[in-house]
Amino acid sequence: MREDLLQDEKVIIFQLKAEEFAIPVQQVGSIERMQSITRVPGTSDFVKGVINLRGVVTPIIDLRIRLNIEARDYSDSTRIIIVEINNMEVGLIVDSANDVIDIPKSSIEPAPEIVGAVNNDYIKGVAKLENRLLILLDLSKVLLSDELSELKELEG
Repeated sequence: MREDLLQDEKVIIFQLKAEEFAIPVQQVGSIERMQSITRVPGTSDFVKGVINLRGVVTPIIDLRIRLNIEARDYSDSTRIIIVEINNMEVGLIVDSANDVIDIPKSSIEPAPEIVGAVNNDYIKGVAKLENRLLILLDLSKVLLSDELSELKELEG
């Protein structure tokens, strides 16, 4: 067996609706509390706008809207996960960010044909851990190249 198959993958777990999602911790810059977002006219509906994060203009997208999960009001547990996608920082609005865990690579399976309401194109795989099912998001597919171009313009 190849050595890389035996390694654990360190991920950040976050919630959207009743589903738990995971993204690799090395793609995450920080997790921020919800803050005021400056709307930018003429952007895609899932692009909520931009924030000034420590002097850097950062585009913010609502992951619920992006993944076709019904929108809901933000709450005290709502978080913005700052991730790096194709050398660009983007904020993802999620219902809550739960924890950081190691997933054994052996517990990761390819995505089944249908995983809840989430478009399969965005899913890298599914991890089964005891009584939890984690959906591993493929951040490079969550934003297509033309959408990334739109966000790069927002960075100014």
